[in-house]
Amino acid sequence: MRIYNFRGKCNCSGPYIRKRRTELGLSQEELAAKLQLVGLDLTQKAISRIETGLRVVADFEIPFFADALDVSPLWLLEREER
Repeated sequence: MRIYNFRGKCNCSGPYIRKRRTELGLSQEELAAKLQLVGLDLTQKAISRIETGLRVVADFEIPFFADALDVSPLWLLEREER
C-alpha cells in the first residue's frame, strides 16, 4: 500500500489530537490508556507518531479519538470549528 503525504505528513488530524490532548491535560500515555479502555489498542509511541504526522490515522480510529477527546470527528479532520 502506498502512503501519501498531506502537507508533508501522513495525516491531518495529528496536530488536532495533540492540541486537544494538551488542553485536557492528558499525557500521550494517558490518552493511549483511555483509547485502550474503549477498544482501540494503541500505545504511547503510536500516539506520538500520529501527533508528529509519521503514522496514518485509519478512518475507523477517528471516532475513538473523537470520543476520547470529547470533540467531533469532523473537527479532527479540519472540517468544522469546535
